[in-house]
Amino acid sequence: MPRWVSLKFGEVNARSGPGDDHRLVWVYRARNLPVQVIAETREWRKICDPEGGTAWVHRRVTSGERTALRLDRRELPLRAAPRPEAKVRARLVGMGVAGLDKCERGWCRLSAAKVKGWAPEDALWGTAEKAQCR
Repeated sequence: MPRWVSLKFGEVNARSGPGDDHRLVWVYRARNLPVQVIAETREWRKICDPEGGTAWVHRRVTSGERTALRLDRRELPLRAAPRPEAKVRARLVGMGVAGLDKCERGWCRLSAAKVKGWAPEDALWGTAEKAQCR
């Protein structure tokens, strides 16, 4: 712990505590959104979202499939190799989500729409090793 997961559905209820009897605090409307698990019970996960919010969601609404989010509203070039001068293969739209294959030496390989490319790790949410929320 912490570890990364993604939201499996387009609507996910977020609660103030681990159980359906806890107050609904908001609804996530972002399928594949990367979130960080910072605490858990057998059935519930306390997650941290890209805006720094924390809430509890049921384990069945999360997926172990890793994704990454471009927090900036500007497009992010996805390069053919993990180097700033490498050819641009595609562009990830601002606030876009892509599959996360791996990260190494400050670069992450992403996949979206059958295209793979490398982007700087610090341009993405969903890659940090340390806890993003408390």
